[in-house]
Amino acid sequence: MRTDLVVIGAGPAGLAASLAASVRGAHVVLVDGAAEPGGQFYRQPAAGLGAGRPHALHHRWRTWERLRDGLAARPVRVLTDHHVWCAERTPGGFTVHALLGPGQEEAAQVHARAVLLATGGYEQVLPFPGWTLPGVVTAGGAQAMLKGGLVVPGRRAVVAGSGPLLLPVATGLAAAGVEVAALVESTGPARLARHGRALAGRLPEGAGHAARLLRHRVRFLARHTVVRAHGDDRLTGVTVAALDTGGRVRTGTERHLPCDTLAVGHGMLPHTDLADGLGCRLDGATVAVDTEQRTDVPGVWAAGEATGIGGAPLALAEGHIAGCSAAAYLHGTTPGPAPAALKARTRERRSAAALEAACAPPAHWAEQVTDDTVVCRCEEVTAGAVRDARDLGAGDARTVKLLTRAGMGWCQGRMCGGAVAVLAGCEPTPARRLFARPVPLGVLARHHPQEGLS
Repeated sequence: MRTDLVVIGAGPAGLAASLAASVRGAHVVLVDGAAEPGGQFYRQPAAGLGAGRPHALHHRWRTWERLRDGLAARPVRVLTDHHVWCAERTPGGFTVHALLGPGQEEAAQVHARAVLLATGGYEQVLPFPGWTLPGVVTAGGAQAMLKGGLVVPGRRAVVAGSGPLLLPVATGLAAAGVEVAALVESTGPARLARHGRALAGRLPEGAGHAARLLRHRVRFLARHTVVRAHGDDRLTGVTVAALDTGGRVRTGTERHLPCDTLAVGHGMLPHTDLADGLGCRLDGATVAVDTEQRTDVPGVWAAGEATGIGGAPLALAEGHIAGCSAAAYLHGTTPGPAPAALKARTRERRSAAALEAACAPPAHWAEQVTDDTVVCRCEEVTAGAVRDARDLGAGDARTVKLLTRAGMGWCQGRMCGGAVAVLAGCEPTPARRLFARPVPLGVLARHHPQEGLS
């Protein structure tokens, strides 16, 4: 299949980019691994579930309706259930390689003159004793179960960690009938107050969530953290404790909360695998872009969480700017002005930077990780093994990986990479992966020799 522009990711950034580019005359193919467009933010229930009020699971539903209806009215080809594992530069443009359907055993390619990466982000979860027990899920995982499957992970839940995702998860679970025993947030009100001016635009949304928490009588424990999860075959409860101003657990403040579900998360990290594979420059953990969302690789744009975690409004603004710029590139013209999107991007980036500074995980979380705590779940590597590697002189994540196998499993360090680096005393760095997801050997074997990956 050939097209002008292939957009990878059908979340807010990818949808906005596809619409903006299509309106400006570009032929667009939108590729996403889910069964329906929307991404995590606008995740839709499966059609067979017959959801009567899907809007009840979302906020900013009208924005989704505008995106959905706009996409239906444009000649944008949407390829769902396409799991992209590689994008490469080829003569005359780019080739995007994907695996099809739930089985991911059949291959497909899209050839395009330009690529726009709207690959989103994934959750950061820090290990603690008991985090591998059944019943412990990520905050986003609990939200995905509710939005996509109309199911809840348990009857009594604790929502814990840090960051703005915890609020909608807690209110969503409570509205679905789950008894939310507590919302445990490691950030204190004083840290948020220091960034009050930059966060002013988020106050109405935050106040709405706070009102719903009060209505459902959810306890809010600010500047607290989960110390341990308890249970044998599955989760039966958690111990939480207060944090001092330096981010250390205050002795004597521990309390036990019975629950069968713990939804935990500490913010998000950008998906940069495809950008890195194309040779795009990274700025720390994010894809580096200019004012038009262009990467330093000609013909490649990036927008949304891949360029920095900032939420749906920022992703929409960046996607619109990127789509306008990509269309202009394809037609050999100058991008038309998008003053509203530019203004929104500036405002939302300022807000996102403030949230990142205010909602950082506790500075000394690693002190609570016991040596027998599994850190790399794929390879069952414990914190003690990582610390032993550090004591043996491992000074970087790669050496730790070679000594312990941490990060060699199915997720290739996506879940454990940051935690392993902190426990080993190394500087966290983005891992360089040849493929963005596991690929069956049969798919690689069927590659034509002249189509070899660059």
